[in-house]
Amino acid sequence: MNKDKSIFIKNIYYMLSYAFRILKQSNYDEVASEKFENAQDLFAAILSKGIGQQLKRGLYREYTMKHETLSVMRGKLDVPGTIRNRIQRKQKLDCEFDELSENNLFNRILKTTVHYLLMDDGVNTERKNALKKIQVFFDGIELLEPLEIQWDRLYYHRNNQNYEMLMNVCYFVLDGMLQTTEKGEYKMTVFSDEHMAKLYEKFILEYYRQHHTYLSEIKAGQVKWDLIGENSESMIRFLPVMQTDIMLQFKEKTLIIDAKYYGRTLQKQFDKYSLHSNNLYQIFTYVKNLDKDNTGNVAGILLYAKTDEDITPDVVFNMGGNQIGARTLDLNKEFPLIASQLDKLAELFLVREISSNH
Repeated sequence: MNKDKSIFIKNIYYMLSYAFRILKQSNYDEVASEKFENAQDLFAAILSKGIGQQLKRGLYREYTMKHETLSVMRGKLDVPGTIRNRIQRKQKLDCEFDELSENNLFNRILKTTVHYLLMDDGVNTERKNALKKIQVFFDGIELLEPLEIQWDRLYYHRNNQNYEMLMNVCYFVLDGMLQTTEKGEYKMTVFSDEHMAKLYEKFILEYYRQHHTYLSEIKAGQVKWDLIGENSESMIRFLPVMQTDIMLQFKEKTLIIDAKYYGRTLQKQFDKYSLHSNNLYQIFTYVKNLDKDNTGNVAGILLYAKTDEDITPDVVFNMGGNQIGARTLDLNKEFPLIASQLDKLAELFLVREISSNH
């Protein structure tokens, strides 16, 4: 179940602003103050502002291979092509050469995203007008087929680092919202749970990094398996990697947070609601392997995005001396209330002594 309509669209912006700090810059103040009915309208506003800023700097250019028939030699000679020209009595050379071009993958993704946002009824007229003004600067840039975009080919360096946030927004639109109809055409749908889950996880991590600087460590770290025996090191290669979403440390205490964005926060069997088994086993495994000395200083929480279900988890258990449980984060609140929920979570498990009654 998608939750676009059950969370404030403005909160998607706030979550993006933590995931990509560039959105906190003053030139995005106007976006932060606006109201949005749906995610694609928000993304259109961010892109129109961000691409406009990039146009002032100049679109990113990179060397691309070109093949042309020329009167004079340029670059590398294409011998078979030149021979064909001779046979056809053409006094031309076939040449291959590198040329700095704006028609690269980054700008093609930008143009393609703008193209589909302009076709969508969910983007308001004012935002479409802004995108149309931007579109004229992409005349020499080709459109892409959305399903064929190779997102893993995007690499960032000093000359194109300003594109990282823009590419992520394009990814949310083209990969997370655009779907193919039965006629083979494209239409926008609500923001997918899969993409929202990634944003939810990154938002929580970055929120703690920016607002809880007193913590000695804030990371998405790995937990090592607590194996015993002579061959334990060699056996590790057969075990899955234990990659946490968020690890917070304060003095001797550690809190592992596993961020979960599901349509349903509980599983139901024989009219009984319970936590998702795999989720609970996973967080328990993380905690017990990290706390290999059984100090009780490691806690684990499944942090679910709150749904419209009547029953949502809010429990903490003492399992073998460690605090392990589940909480919900209500994204259908004004952002200061969301921030307060996250602040209290860190305070409860790291700063204050807690008991299993919480």
